[in-house]
Amino acid sequence: MTLEGDANGAASPPPASYAKKYKGKYKHHTLSGGVGHNLPQEAPEAFADAIIEADIMAQ
Repeated sequence: MTLEGDANGAASPPPASYAKKYKGKYKHHTLSGGVGHNLPQEAPEAFADAIIEADIMAQ
């Protein structure tokens, strides 16, 4: 799983361009609401939800 904030300000390739580099299940989330680089601090609930989702995906 990859996460990105909608206001990170860094030039990033689209998630679909690197999704095939991962083995197994893959999912990307763009966190909205002005989230920058520090996802755990700026969007703690969404970050925690993503960790739980990744754990479920891994089972």
